This record gives sequence, structure tokens and C-alpha cells, in this order.
Amino acid sequence: MRSIKKGLIESLLLASKNVYPNEFFCLLGGKGGTIEEFVVVPAIFGDGFASYSADLIPFDREIIGTMHSHPSIYNHPSEADLESFRKFGKVHIIISYPYDLNTIRAFDNNGKTVQLKVIE
Repeated sequence: MRSIKKGLIESLLLASKNVYPNEFFCLLGGKGGTIEEFVVVPAIFGDGFASYSADLIPFDREIIGTMHSHPSIYNHPSEADLESFRKFGKVHIIISYPYDLNTIRAFDNNGKTVQLKVIE
């Protein structure tokens, strides 16, 4: 089980709301199984998609996954999401509309749901 800081969840929810109706994308950083920060990389936030260039992602051992929002109520990974999951990181978060605690889901590289423990 991975853990995530409560303040970080609040920031991810706010970023998702601020970019709506477009998708938001960022990287997740942390140590020892705890997700502690998000890193915004150059990306295109579009209507129904977010894209980034892997060449622009910094090499950092503390980057452990990705997060993106879905502007619909559907918070399951698409085929494109699954392809992206397999390329980068170990934990991937999708937050769907209306961007609250009930619309957050986390996945491993294969798209299997994983549990997140919220910590202070």
C-alpha cells in the first residue's frame, strides 16, 4: 500500500478543478512508498486528453508515478492511460469530475487498482 500526504491530495484536487474542463497532468514524487509532491512538467492540457513529451521529463529517482484528471465522472484508465502507465513510474492516480475525495483512484503499471493511505 502506498501513502499520500493529505495536503498533496488537496492540491491535486484544486489543480484538477482549475484546469477543468481540460485534463490536468503531473508527475508524483516521493520516498519510501509515500507520495509527497507533484511536479508539473511541460504538457498540453486538452479537452479529453493531456499529453507530454517524455524527453522533457527530468530524471529524478524520487519521481514514482503520474497523476491526471478526467473531466468526466469516469475514473478508470483508458487504453492510452494504460500504455502510459507501463512506460513510467509505479503508481498512477486518476481524479475524475467533480474532483473530490470520492473520485480519486490509484493504479499500478498494469491498471490494477491499488490502495492509497492518506497521511498528515
